[in-house]
Amino acid sequence: MSGSIPFYQKNHRHYDRGYRSKEMESAVSQYQASSSSYAARSSSTSRGLRVSSYSGLEESRLSPIPKRSKPTYLAVDRDNQIIGYVVPIFRGSQEFASGLSDTEEARMKESAGHMARRNLFTSGLEMERTEQSSRKTAMRESAERISLSKRIHENEEYHKRMNEDSLMHTPEFVIKPRSHTVWEKQCVRLHCTVSGWPDPRVVWYKNNVTIDPLAQPGKYKLVSSYNVHSLEINRCDFDDTAQYRASAMNSKGELSAFASVVVKRFKGEVDEALPSPRSSAASGSEDGIVSEYGITFQTHIVEKFDVSFGREGETLSLGCTVIIYPNLQRYQPEVQWYRDDVLLSPSKWTHMHWSGDRATITLTHLNKEDEGLYTLRITTKSGYETHSAYVFVRDADAEMEGAPGAPLDVRCQDANKDYVIVTWKQPAVDRGSSIMGYFVDRCEVGTTHWSQCNDTPIKFARFPVTGLVEGRSYMFRVRAVNKSGMSRPSRASEPVAAMDPGDRARMRGTSAPWTGQIIVTEEEPAEGVVPGVPVGLEVTEATKNYVVLSWKPPGERGHEGVMYYVEKCVSGTDSWQRVNTEIPVKSPRFALFDLAEGKSYSFRVRCCNSAGVGEPSSPTEPTTVGDQLDIPAPPGRVVPIRNTDTSVVVSWEASREAKELVGYYIEASIVGSNVWEPCNNKPVKATRFICHGLVTGETYVFKVKAVNAAGLSESSQESEPIEVKAAIATPAPPYGISVLECVRDAMVLSWKQPTFIGGADITGYFVDYREVVEGVVGKWHEANIKSVTDRAYRVSDLKENMKYQFQVRAANMAGVGIPSLSSETFTCAEWTIAVPGPPHDLQATEVRSTSLMLLWKPPVYQGRDEVNGFYIDIKEAEAPLEAWRGVNEKATNKKYMKIQIPKEGETYVFRVRAQNKAGVGKASEPTEPILAQTKPGTTEIVVDVDDDGVISMNFECANLTPDSKFVWSKNYEEITDETRITMETKGNKSKATFKTPAEDDLGIYSCLVTHTDGASSSYTLSAEELKKLLEISHDHKFPIIPLKTELAVELLEKGKVRFWLQAEKISANGKVEYVFNDNVVSQGEKYKTNFDKNTGVIEMTMESLTPADEGTFTFQLQDGKATNQSSLVLIGDVFKQLQKESEFQRKEWFRKQGPHFVEYLSYEVTPECCVVLKCKVGNIKKETVALWYKDGREIKADEHLTFTEGVLTLEIAQRDTPAAVADIPPDDVYWRRLKISKKDAGIYEVILKDDRGKDSSTLNLTDQGFKNMMNEVFSVIANSSTALKIQSTEEGIRLYSFVSYYNDELHVTWHHKDAAIAFTDRIKSGVVGEQLWLQISEPTDKDKGKYAIEFFDGKGGLRRTVELSGQAFDDAYAEFQRLKAAAIAERNRARVAGGLPDVVTIQEGKALNLTCNISGDPLPEVTWLKNDREMVSDDHYILKFESGKFASFTISTVNTADSGKYSILVKNKYGTESGDFTIKVTEGTGDLGGTAYLTDADGNVVFGPNTPQEKKKTTVTGKKMQKRKDSVILKQPMHIAEEKKESKAEEKSEKKKEMKVEKVGGKVNVAEEKRAAVSAAAEQEDLTPAAGEQENLTPAAAEQENLTPPAAEQENLPEATGTDEDKPITELTPETQAHNTD
Repeated sequence: MSGSIPFYQKNHRHYDRGYRSKEMESAVSQYQASSSSYAARSSSTSRGLRVSSYSGLEESRLSPIPKRSKPTYLAVDRDNQIIGYVVPIFRGSQEFASGLSDTEEARMKESAGHMARRNLFTSGLEMERTEQSSRKTAMRESAERISLSKRIHENEEYHKRMNEDSLMHTPEFVIKPRSHTVWEKQCVRLHCTVSGWPDPRVVWYKNNVTIDPLAQPGKYKLVSSYNVHSLEINRCDFDDTAQYRASAMNSKGELSAFASVVVKRFKGEVDEALPSPRSSAASGSEDGIVSEYGITFQTHIVEKFDVSFGREGETLSLGCTVIIYPNLQRYQPEVQWYRDDVLLSPSKWTHMHWSGDRATITLTHLNKEDEGLYTLRITTKSGYETHSAYVFVRDADAEMEGAPGAPLDVRCQDANKDYVIVTWKQPAVDRGSSIMGYFVDRCEVGTTHWSQCNDTPIKFARFPVTGLVEGRSYMFRVRAVNKSGMSRPSRASEPVAAMDPGDRARMRGTSAPWTGQIIVTEEEPAEGVVPGVPVGLEVTEATKNYVVLSWKPPGERGHEGVMYYVEKCVSGTDSWQRVNTEIPVKSPRFALFDLAEGKSYSFRVRCCNSAGVGEPSSPTEPTTVGDQLDIPAPPGRVVPIRNTDTSVVVSWEASREAKELVGYYIEASIVGSNVWEPCNNKPVKATRFICHGLVTGETYVFKVKAVNAAGLSESSQESEPIEVKAAIATPAPPYGISVLECVRDAMVLSWKQPTFIGGADITGYFVDYREVVEGVVGKWHEANIKSVTDRAYRVSDLKENMKYQFQVRAANMAGVGIPSLSSETFTCAEWTIAVPGPPHDLQATEVRSTSLMLLWKPPVYQGRDEVNGFYIDIKEAEAPLEAWRGVNEKATNKKYMKIQIPKEGETYVFRVRAQNKAGVGKASEPTEPILAQTKPGTTEIVVDVDDDGVISMNFECANLTPDSKFVWSKNYEEITDETRITMETKGNKSKATFKTPAEDDLGIYSCLVTHTDGASSSYTLSAEELKKLLEISHDHKFPIIPLKTELAVELLEKGKVRFWLQAEKISANGKVEYVFNDNVVSQGEKYKTNFDKNTGVIEMTMESLTPADEGTFTFQLQDGKATNQSSLVLIGDVFKQLQKESEFQRKEWFRKQGPHFVEYLSYEVTPECCVVLKCKVGNIKKETVALWYKDGREIKADEHLTFTEGVLTLEIAQRDTPAAVADIPPDDVYWRRLKISKKDAGIYEVILKDDRGKDSSTLNLTDQGFKNMMNEVFSVIANSSTALKIQSTEEGIRLYSFVSYYNDELHVTWHHKDAAIAFTDRIKSGVVGEQLWLQISEPTDKDKGKYAIEFFDGKGGLRRTVELSGQAFDDAYAEFQRLKAAAIAERNRARVAGGLPDVVTIQEGKALNLTCNISGDPLPEVTWLKNDREMVSDDHYILKFESGKFASFTISTVNTADSGKYSILVKNKYGTESGDFTIKVTEGTGDLGGTAYLTDADGNVVFGPNTPQEKKKTTVTGKKMQKRKDSVILKQPMHIAEEKKESKAEEKSEKKKEMKVEKVGGKVNVAEEKRAAVSAAAEQEDLTPAAGEQENLTPAAAEQENLTPPAAEQENLPEATGTDEDKPITELTPETQAHNTD
């Protein structure tokens, strides 16, 4: 049967041993053996041995004539090639041809199972045991069969005696099967009806071989029901052409009937109109039940892939969703993909995937080889389902413009040791330039280097490639070339090995050992024998480029393999020339190149080996070099047939006498374009092809080319033009059958229109019904002989309380379609419910993104009362039933309603319920899912009024089909009466025109276009809209010239008066009359007129106005029958104002002839709070002078102006005088600021004048004008203010803000908690420089809250706020307490105020008296130290502390022992401070008397006013004493040094803080800053300021700052000397000492 296996099962798992398990193999063998043995028993009483091979052995054909078959002991493979021997088994003969027992069937199955297991698994002893068991079983069952047959015979005789009439009879064919002729891939069904008693059993045979449906699942389907037997063959192929026999058998005998099936073969695309094979699962028959599982699988393919288009190099995926019921997790279907009926396997170009519910195939890199018909086949145990669609692959863009498309389908043939023949198919696209030839490239497997095989292009699509290395594998590709360039390379061929075919056969190896295959190899070559003569030399191929020779090796080869020499000879000569002189040929194939075209040659071959060269073969017949294969003739007549709206079926007559035809290319062109595009890029061999991807509505012509290896033929004649549109077919079945009303003997049905109407209007419907009795359905009966046009029909003459089913068929001009599915079972019982029945025939029109119009018909069954309203429900299409919700709360009495869509892009369904007085009835059937989306190209009804005043409604549709019609409706009822409105359609536009519009025409007008995707629109003509349209219509009937502007007046330069208007549109024939006070005026000295007909501007000008010009001006227009006029009344105050303005403009014009003001005088406040007066002037020249005046007094003059038009400015404020800021350096910022005060108020004036005239401008800055200016200044100041900040001081908390400039006139208000602050001694405010502050002394919790400073600027003012509460208040209060304590400690700590020099040099014997000031509260303790040891007052050292203020140190007589370091230490509870000085005693030079030193607070020696000059030149050296600030805690004298360091650091810190406070508090004293800096530097070096650093301080400044004279003035002071003993020491009282306390 291998020859009859369908294409899709040749690689099925049942025929591929690689997929089998041992259990499956055994089961298959049992099925085959049982079916074949049953057929054998039914045809003969004796049997011979028939060998069945698992691996596909051909079964012996069984003859109905009883005879013994001849046994055979050879095992063959699928190709009928002998592969080994098998051992026969004994099988007993069958004695009865009729009747079959279950025991016998079981035995035969068991016997077949034994044989299969023997073939599969046994060998040796195991095989013998199996044979013995088979013999015993056969003998035992033979005896049982004889006994059973005897019992049957006796039983039959008994029944004959009991029944004299004998009802039993042999089978008889009432209806015999009929022969069929079908196309390939169609399905065919053979029927027969058989009678007989007992009921005969029918077996089907194909060419006398039993048909077993289980052996080929899905291929055959056997059905037997009520003596009707059928055989269905799915997807017929050419192998199904055979004679089929139905054999009917019972106990009375056997009878057969024959029928033939002829399958016509073609290799075109599957016609989708052909019937598809049925799945046995869908039929519901028992044959679909899977015996292994006991269930039936139902397979449905949904979401199918459609015809697809791709381009070379792209990736394309095809997929379908597969639904299999029941869904068993352990069981998966077999998924197969086919291309052009060839099973596809996964590869690098093809990826397949099965996810459990979706099958996909991905073409990773499209090439034209991938074009074709793709079929998905889903096979289950219950049958299979398929889906097919075509994939088109276009050429990729050429790398060079105009280059041809790439060749395709590169294959390798006749591969040998050193050459291979490469074939390919020519491309369909040459891009306007004929292909000159092809280049073949090769690449060794494992490398990426491609080398060109031929130097010149070859036109033949077949080329022998030589020079290959034996044993290596190669891939090949081909490129096409024309005059524009080279194409892209084709897809590479499959790899092929350069190897001798004999070696390839010897490398096949042996099969599995269990088969018992005997391998016979060729005889070993003899040693030392010269090879014989080659045989069978012939020219297998001859072209103008090459000739291919082939031959067979000689019988005698010698010791080793032979090689060959090829010789050629020009015909007519005897000169033989060896072609391959250098290298002998190893293969019995050879290609000769470089032969002269047109010459004839003969060829012969010699064999050679190491023993020598053999004799030559017989020469070939003379062969002329040239193309022996001709280009095929063009195909015959091309006939296009409509298919769908994007495809056309093209058929043609095959090319005559075409040799080696590869296929055909089809081209299409839009009529008139002369541009041809290929319909297929892969040749098709059939003469019929479906061209997809065409444009709907366009007209095409087609032509066809034939192609073989020699090239493409000429194009056929062009076909007749054909318009692309869907062919007319019968409509699809209706659906949704429901009952609208039911009475005793009738039922009213409704249904929905078919989804596909077949391309033509439905002309009617036919209804059938059948009875259902206890679940058993009866025969169908016609309910109506004549078709009904409505989708509702009353079926009469029914039986009360009987159950019925209904089906409906739709009809159009193509015929009656197939019936719908059977409806539900309905009971014919009269309805007695009070509420109405369901509405029906729901339709959705005018679908937009936000709304749609829903129409319905009222229920047939009204209920107890009439229907008085309807309710509409809506829900999402995928939502559950509970999601239904109402659209209208109040019932509508209309049969249509516009519904607003909740969400754009969502899919919804709708239903309608009717109500009467009894309530709301049953809901209608829901509509089909409706997508809320405005389709592209959607248009609306446009209302138009033409020039004659005719009102019309216009609707345009761009997606018309030839059968489309415009249907106009009013209130959604078709307009059939044209008494009030007429309708006209031209092309894709339709117009509905009102005859005499009136109130009777009010309503909703809609237009629906049939045979489209729902193109429709509506327009509501309301009373207001009608009134508006009638007004427009009146205007069109009685036209007026439309005016853009009415008559107006304006003033021109020099005060001229212009009257003008503008018409929207006026022709060249338009006229105008100018009328003043009913008198027509004309062009003259007073009136100047102008009429521009291009722009429609009409004007009249007058030089000036006089009192006589007061009145009415009118322009009267006329243009054909259209007229209009416009008037302007100028009287009273209106005229006087216009006249005054005209005079003013006249004067202004004269003013501007000289220097003048373009912009008059105004002021501007700059960000720096400067007030600048400015004005813009024009028409200026160099001689023009600008004079500034204030209150009549000239304050400035601007001469020699360098511009013709510019801006003049004047700053009205004065700079601060040096006397006012004598203490501010000249470069300080305050020197540059301007102060604005009331003194600047006044009247400012600017006068421009030159020889052409003058002009003036005045600005009043007094009273309110000055206030407004100052308010702007205050606004600038306020906007420059900084945010309020918080600062803690020793007195309390200070809030402050800085402004860029402060003016004394600025009004500022402080607020606390949004209330103005009443200032007291504790809460004060003030200004220091540009700082505005608020001081809160001794703050308490009441002072917490929000503070604000408000600046007044005459408008809204400006506020700056700060929140003084919470953490901010706590931090500020804590800092205040700290500063307050520090201030108290600083004021009351013990201090040495001054009076002690750093070093005292004195002569021995003199007296020394030093006095210093002491301060502190409480009164400090005073201790004197010498060399860090405490001193005690005695006669030599007199230590005194008087009045709690003055401490004196006296040495009555100084001696050298007094030299040393002395210190005074004062301390109280707030701190300790010390003063150090050093005494140096020199040897005496005489008694010069005692000297007292008066020092200032800083320790500098100060002489009194009576001190003589010579005394000032003493050598006493006085230096500024270093101050020390000690801590509050008293320390022991040993820590004095550390306390001094701490005192220095604290003093520096305090000075820095004081400097910061001074800077923040107001203006910074520059002199004080410099002095502080010098003092700080001196303290760092532990010295007083150097002389050089004090040079810049004047004596006055030094005296002001309590400083000593510069060191330069002290150089002349005498050294300190003591006084004479007889001279009393002069003591200076503390009051006379110059001291400075902090």
